[in-house]
Amino acid sequence: MANHRDMDTTTLKTSADPDQATPKASLNHLRLIKPLVTPYKKHILLALLLLFLGAAANLAIPVAFKQMIDLGFAAENQDTLSYYFVWVFVVSSLMILFTSLRYFWVSWIGQKVVTDLRKQVYGQVMTQSQEFFEKTKTGEILSRINTDTTLVETVVGSTFSIALRSAVTFIGALIMMVVSSPKLAMYMGFLIPLVVVPIVLTGRRIQQLSKAEQDRIADSSALATETINAMHTVQAFAQEQRENNKFITAINNAFKAAVASIRMTTIMSLLVGFVVFGGIVFVLWLGARDVISGVMTAGTLSQFVMYAIMAATAVGALSTVWSELKKAAGALERIIELMNTESTIQESSQPRPLPPQVLGNLSLSGVNFAYPSRPDLNVLSDVSFEVIPGQTVALVGPSGSGKSTLFQLLMRFYEPQSGSIKLDGQAIDQLSLNDLRSQFSLVAQDVTIFSTTAKENIAYGRPEASLDAIQAAARLAHAEEFIENLDQGYDTYLGERGVRLSGGQAQRLSIARALLTDPPVLLLDEATSALDASSEKLVQEALQSIMQNRTTLVIAHRLATIRKADQIIVMDQGRIVAQGKHEQLIRHNALYAELAKLQFTDNEA
Repeated sequence: MANHRDMDTTTLKTSADPDQATPKASLNHLRLIKPLVTPYKKHILLALLLLFLGAAANLAIPVAFKQMIDLGFAAENQDTLSYYFVWVFVVSSLMILFTSLRYFWVSWIGQKVVTDLRKQVYGQVMTQSQEFFEKTKTGEILSRINTDTTLVETVVGSTFSIALRSAVTFIGALIMMVVSSPKLAMYMGFLIPLVVVPIVLTGRRIQQLSKAEQDRIADSSALATETINAMHTVQAFAQEQRENNKFITAINNAFKAAVASIRMTTIMSLLVGFVVFGGIVFVLWLGARDVISGVMTAGTLSQFVMYAIMAATAVGALSTVWSELKKAAGALERIIELMNTESTIQESSQPRPLPPQVLGNLSLSGVNFAYPSRPDLNVLSDVSFEVIPGQTVALVGPSGSGKSTLFQLLMRFYEPQSGSIKLDGQAIDQLSLNDLRSQFSLVAQDVTIFSTTAKENIAYGRPEASLDAIQAAARLAHAEEFIENLDQGYDTYLGERGVRLSGGQAQRLSIARALLTDPPVLLLDEATSALDASSEKLVQEALQSIMQNRTTLVIAHRLATIRKADQIIVMDQGRIVAQGKHEQLIRHNALYAELAKLQFTDNEA
């Protein structure tokens, strides 16, 4: 899928108006299923063989019934009738066997394809930059991975099979109708254009409405995901009813979109059904007159009617298949939008290797940056500074001055509009993202705890780490005490987003995670903000020990941390306004002096 880049779509979008869906979904999108099913050629051939065998057995049944009806149910024909009844039983049994086996293999292929597709879609999500997640709701992404891929699985797992079976049955029934009665078959042939017209007229509208339906489902999924993730805040402000009402509105919109799609599908089915079965009744009336006049036997008419019903049923199935294919095309369009979304952070085609020993020298020169969602607002303006290996540099400044943004740029979560950032003299955009980011360890203010065990959370950056190493990191971060008091120690499940931990415990676990990776550069973003005074003192001691001979950038409001820094960078409105030591800045920089007075605190206070 990843190599199909012929579409113009580069962003995910939803549209309340199906007529405004851009670009319009096309059945051509279904061609992208081909590379997904190619690895399963043998299984597909087996399913096709079973399909043809089942269709052939089905088409043989009316021939036996014709013979039975023409023979009549007289005593002298008892043996012959028994033969035909056995024939019907055997052929019917074979049809059921082939159909059941075909169903198994087709369903298996569908499940394999949707599994592969979900892997590809999720893999594509993993390659996206932070800009993508800034613009796209989580529920929207999950809708692509789950709901849309399920529609594609339906196409591969059943719709294509039904389409082929119906097409084979329809063609076979038409041939046998001509063999049975060319005259009546000719009359039936006049009905075919009347069946095709409503399918074509309603198909495009069904496709548009189906895409709108998927978009509304994605909206409701996104809203539910956001609310559930923020349930603590929702309940703290007593907004449960308001959020519930918002979800009810979203799900009602999804219901309305689904009903609109169902309504159009129903209209198509009605039109096709009236034309097909009305035609059968008309032709049956003509055939009955031929039987009365002796031109045709009752068995032949019965055989013709059975084939006509087969053909009509196949047409009805094909009309439903057409609707399902249109829906799948709409879903696949949404998947294509995601698969064609290029990350704004691109790796160099020939990334430069890092030396075996990275020193941790950081250099920024003339960096200017604005977030993609706010391109007119510069968050950083002409930022230049250098961090010597092993130095501890404190970044201070009012909220919104760009301190945390610097961390984002150092790890290439975003790309600066201009300027350069170097690690050990090499431009970071010339390094592979994996090599670059493995040189940093970030302890963020907003701690991320995964819904797994304490051991796996600490070892997240180094999954192969031994239990001894994990315990040593926890001990150094003063997390061992509370971990060992948990139900199952290091193997205790911490709950979604670490709900079983206090803020200070989660922060210490995050610090242990950073300690275990042992990187050349530490990025500490208010790393002790959630700790009480006692815990903070312990963690500060741990941090001081691992900061030795290691480049460290720290965003801090603690005076003790700032005083120990080798260099302090004062930022305001995205610019560096002063650099120096604490005593020097207190005397010569009014902003720093004001921050020291109002914001910086000391443990002893």
